[in-house]
Amino acid sequence: MNEYVPGLEGVPATKSNISFIDGEKGVLAYRGYPIEQLAEHSTFEETALLLLDGQLPVAAELAAFDAELRNNRRVKYNIAAIMKSLPATGHPMEMLQTAVASLGMFYPGSERLTGPNAWQDLDYIHGMSVKIIARMATLVAMWEHIRNGYDPIAPRTDLTYAQNFLYMMNGREPDPLIAKMFDTCLVLHAEHTINASTFAALVAGSTLATPSAVVASAVGTLFGPLHGGANERVVEMLEEIGSPEKVKLWLDAKLAAKEKIWGMGHREYKVKDPRAVILQRLVEKLAEHRGGKMSRLFDTALALEEAASARLAEKGVYPNVDYYSGILYAEMGFPTDQFTSIFAVARAAGWLAHWREQLRYNRIFRPTQMYTGEGLRHYQPITDRQ
Repeated sequence: MNEYVPGLEGVPATKSNISFIDGEKGVLAYRGYPIEQLAEHSTFEETALLLLDGQLPVAAELAAFDAELRNNRRVKYNIAAIMKSLPATGHPMEMLQTAVASLGMFYPGSERLTGPNAWQDLDYIHGMSVKIIARMATLVAMWEHIRNGYDPIAPRTDLTYAQNFLYMMNGREPDPLIAKMFDTCLVLHAEHTINASTFAALVAGSTLATPSAVVASAVGTLFGPLHGGANERVVEMLEEIGSPEKVKLWLDAKLAAKEKIWGMGHREYKVKDPRAVILQRLVEKLAEHRGGKMSRLFDTALALEEAASARLAEKGVYPNVDYYSGILYAEMGFPTDQFTSIFAVARAAGWLAHWREQLRYNRIFRPTQMYTGEGLRHYQPITDRQ
């Protein structure tokens, strides 16, 4: 194939049985299970194990995996020391990429990947996946305290993954409803086929890089505003608009200038992102839990979605996962610049599932290019150049 396709749009880069999207019908499934069913009935722990192993676990398997996650939440003090040396003004995603990359130095084992049958070393692959997934949330929560000048709160093993993260962030046990809603958010963000960050993980994994380097590569890619960083931009956009009454004039101006409407549109979906549908309901549920009062951001978002649908639906532009996730996280009290790092906490499960799959059929990625530069030229000494 010699045709150049910008962004590799529509070009298959791998074979996978991890997740599936039907963008015309608004379907997303993990290992064949629709996201709506997993969001309602599953937990992040169960979903992560489903992604890694391919099947819904039996009770004993899930209990063992859950125990492994709980027992691997702590990180060595050296990593905290590294984090304390970083600028407090740094973005949480830059911290996270640095900290995750450092994990490989403190929890070595990269030599296990060099043999031709590395994919068969399931104990190593599973063990490293557990360590990274367990510690992603710890690192993000630690940073919230460190950057504000405080020692981080130690993780607890008597709490679920979602509960422990909220506890480490706030220093108090969370409202059970909030914890359940946050757990659902983790399920929704855990996997989404071969997006930019997952592709970055595949490319790094294909070189037999360490799993911490693989995830660090993915974290750096997720940081971009055209990928995971869009959820931050959504909240900033809604705050810029200010109120539902100002939506139409704001939208007219943005469309006339051909500027991006953050949280709207997705390369895969031609209908509303199924995750956005679930997240919108969660925001409504949270408002009901708080006495029925909708937030200013949510009211503005609803008005913008209605106005945008009237103008953009013909082009298949609808809210994506970032549109309502940012609002929900803001209502939960998370700092805006932590939204994308929370996304990364969940997506680590999907990245590591793809890493494992890549090892099974590994071939290093080495795409070609279409050269558009000069032909062969003769080198001139600098004294002869005009």
